[in-house]
Amino acid sequence: MEKEPRRLSGGRSRCPDCGLPQDRVATLDHDWVLLEPDMKPLAHTVPADHRWIELSDGRVMVYGVCPPEQFQRCRVEHRLACPAQPCRICGHG
Repeated sequence: MEKEPRRLSGGRSRCPDCGLPQDRVATLDHDWVLLEPDMKPLAHTVPADHRWIELSDGRVMVYGVCPPEQFQRCRVEHRLACPAQPCRICGHG
């Protein structure tokens, strides 16, 4: 048995709904989340339960601290930015 946890390698795949790339990243809870690549908005612009913060070992965790640090960046799940998902305001796709 390993004394230290191994880094979990993620990868990039294509969304089956829109065809755009998404990053598969390990979470602190040893699960996976599909994140929007190359998108790191300021954390205060993203609702607390949707802020994914990258840890030094490459994993991510939800960052629910309110208010977040002024210049803290975060990542968001691809499903929130996916153009194939229905609009949350009007309900149209």
